[in-house]
Amino acid sequence: MKQIIPPTTCPSCMTQLEWVKDQLYCNNSNCLGKTSKKIEHFAKTLKIKGLGPRTVERLQILDLHDLYELPLEIMIEALQSEKLAVKLSREIESSKVVDLVELLPAFSIKLIGNTASRKICSIVKHIDDINEDTCSKAGLGPAATENLLDWLIEEFTNGYDRLPFSWKQREALVTNTGTKGVVCITGKLKSYKTKAAAKQYLETMGYLVKSSLTKDVTILVNESGIESAKTQAARDKGVLIITNLKEI
Repeated sequence: MKQIIPPTTCPSCMTQLEWVKDQLYCNNSNCLGKTSKKIEHFAKTLKIKGLGPRTVERLQILDLHDLYELPLEIMIEALQSEKLAVKLSREIESSKVVDLVELLPAFSIKLIGNTASRKICSIVKHIDDINEDTCSKAGLGPAATENLLDWLIEEFTNGYDRLPFSWKQREALVTNTGTKGVVCITGKLKSYKTKAAAKQYLETMGYLVKSSLTKDVTILVNESGIESAKTQAARDKGVLIITNLKEI
């Protein structure tokens, strides 16, 4: 069997790679391979249509400051289309008006996704209010708190604070406590394409959603029509079974 020899340098920037828990990492923050992926993630999270990998490459966007400082004339020349450039310019402009809860997950901060962002933004009104105390009140774990605070020190105050955002949470978020009940979804859905979309709908309605049939579940959603073991167990426990999620 041929031995596989792991690389020692990053193929994008040639920086020496480091082993962390049996995985190789490039620790160069300016590595083009990493920055392009971060920009793509940022655009996808903020729903900036038309800013995919190919466009990022053609516009030669190296960081987020480039994204918000690109003159329209340069975009037209790079994309070779005034129509596409104007459309993308409008998308970029629209992305400036965004609440903090949507903005934080866009920066690829480890462990700070949509759920963690909702937690912290239910406590703070502005990014300047984020500290160890508010993270603790929001229920963030030690690792997520450390990552977020490190990002604030190392990246936010080192340039990201100059990006054209208000960095505010304009609309108050209500922390979901499941006041209307606890819902478990089993099987395939017909009313929503994904369980994630269904979960978001239920949470906005005031329900807590769990992936398993725990003792506090009050409603089981089964739109598949299949009498699964989970459905039978719910029936035996007297849990309300719904066949159409939108009936809730």
